[in-house]
Amino acid sequence: MSSTHALATRWLGVGLATIIAVVTVALALTGRLGLYINPDSTWFAVSMSILVLVGAIASFALPLGAEADHGHDHGDASDHDAGDVHDQHRSSPAGAVATVIGGAVASVVVVLTLVLPPTSLSVELAMARDIGAPPLFAGADVVTLATTGDTESFGVGEWSSVFATTTNPEAFDGDPVTLVGFVTPGDAGDFGLSRLVITHCVIDAQPASVPVLAQSEVPDTGQWVEITGTVRSSSDGRLAIVATSVEQIAEPQDPYEY
Repeated sequence: MSSTHALATRWLGVGLATIIAVVTVALALTGRLGLYINPDSTWFAVSMSILVLVGAIASFALPLGAEADHGHDHGDASDHDAGDVHDQHRSSPAGAVATVIGGAVASVVVVLTLVLPPTSLSVELAMARDIGAPPLFAGADVVTLATTGDTESFGVGEWSSVFATTTNPEAFDGDPVTLVGFVTPGDAGDFGLSRLVITHCVIDAQPASVPVLAQSEVPDTGQWVEITGTVRSSSDGRLAIVATSVEQIAEPQDPYEY
């Protein structure tokens, strides 16, 4: 294996993994890892990153090009010939091009994590993922808990599940709510209060939204607001929040629900 090939192999393995590990630990130390994963998984992500860094340091003990060692003796000449044929197959032009392109793309993506500042998922992405279907991140236990009146800790995600799945909307009529979210388009005179809900990481982020009847001018789409109001049930069995206060705020440090 040439020195260039050996360096490229080590970069695509240990190099990229080390950058990801360093970024993960740095985000955790600065309290911004929650922009990418559920905070409950922080301990796992950080511990795995530390193991990667330990392994990266240990890799310096290996001679350059050791990755090509198959860990066994090829034996007689026929075995060497077979190995040569295998190596030639692995280094075919098409395979080499795919390796170069894939390595370049992976390198750019990983290096960008060092350059670009951490940011939350956009409002546009949340709206694009909203297909109008009932949310999948909460089950019947949320609705059952809501019927007991224990809704003080409910966020947009829990209320959206209640609104979408309850068969007894009258049970929630009059419940007071205070919620934080961003504005999404609604019907005339109202708007959607939305949040992205994460189970494990931003890849599985799902939008949750509840309708808000505004008694004042509707804020711009994408604006973060804190609303105070009351859940009301309409004559057709639909639930909505009648807002008594809509206060425009900056995006929270933790913009997701979990």
